[in-house]
Amino acid sequence: MKSETLAALREARASGTPAVRCVRLGDGAEALLVGEIVSGDLAVDAVLLAAAASALRSDRGSLAETAAGPVFVEPFNPPLRLIIVGAVHITQGLAPMAQMAGYQVTVVDPRHAFASAERFPGVALSNDWPDEALDALKPDARTAVVTLTHDPKLDDPALDRALRSPAFYIAALGSRKTHAARLQRLAALGHDAAALARIHGPAGLPLGAATPAEIAVSVLAEMTQALRRPKDAQ
Repeated sequence: MKSETLAALREARASGTPAVRCVRLGDGAEALLVGEIVSGDLAVDAVLLAAAASALRSDRGSLAETAAGPVFVEPFNPPLRLIIVGAVHITQGLAPMAQMAGYQVTVVDPRHAFASAERFPGVALSNDWPDEALDALKPDARTAVVTLTHDPKLDDPALDRALRSPAFYIAALGSRKTHAARLQRLAALGHDAAALARIHGPAGLPLGAATPAEIAVSVLAEMTQALRRPKDAQ
């Protein structure tokens, strides 16, 4: 790996930006894609762009057959993170499930009796108010944010901050009526229709889930869909 490529990859990791390294096997010509920026001595065509997007979605390297020969495509994604607002029963199922799926999980709830190590062993906890917690955690394009409290005083500030971030999945628990009222409040904070459409509400795929554990499964399933499926297939 070239020294300038390594330096750029370190910078991308520090900023939470996904990157893809492409190396032509025949001669070692190399290209690096960091966000929308392409550098290096390897020409990047539509085939490589599609292969790079697929590698980022799958977190797996692959071999792309191009007109100039085979190219190895290697993704460098930031860690997956999940920020859950609300230390509720659903969270007790969702947090360990998400950890098993490879997420670094943080549960945010200023109510110390709810967000306790006894209720969430092995899970990072924050007792800050949600807006302060998200300001500190800085959601990036590999971060999911889910609000589960049903309390606008806690959910709304978190959603406001999440919508101002590149988080790949934003969701909120509640009925359609509750969600409609939530959207009105967030619109009053300056979020337009395109931003509000990023919120999955009610959270989770429509599996007919009834119990807290089943709801947690539906939320993790929808997170996985948002992460792995191409945007035009969702």
